[in-house]
Amino acid sequence: MHEVSVVSELVSAIISELEAHEVVGVDEVTLVVGELTNLGFEQMEFAYEIVTRDTILEGSKLTIVAEPIKVECLVCEYEGPVRSIVDDDFGHGSIPILSCPECGGRVLVVEGKTCRVGNIRAVTA
Repeated sequence: MHEVSVVSELVSAIISELEAHEVVGVDEVTLVVGELTNLGFEQMEFAYEIVTRDTILEGSKLTIVAEPIKVECLVCEYEGPVRSIVDDDFGHGSIPILSCPECGGRVLVVEGKTCRVGNIRAVTA
């Protein structure tokens, strides 16, 4: 369950940043999490609740925004989403096909790999 270590690192970074400001509390933290990270949102929410205990973030709402996969084709210059195949055999809703949906060429993934803090709604003194 790598969600715990990811959330722990994010919480540590957030707390470090908040120490540089006159923050007395936090109402909400928004994370942007790419579809290719394989991070489970429910697991991240559970980890956040545990990891933030006895910190300035305790009781704050965690909002996770999914970042869809976006690619650029190295052959035909297509830019946009990828196609997915449904694969219930492995417990996944769908698996992205990382090739150009227009020409089948090689692609560069430009969105969908992120795991970052999008916003912190803090309460200042």
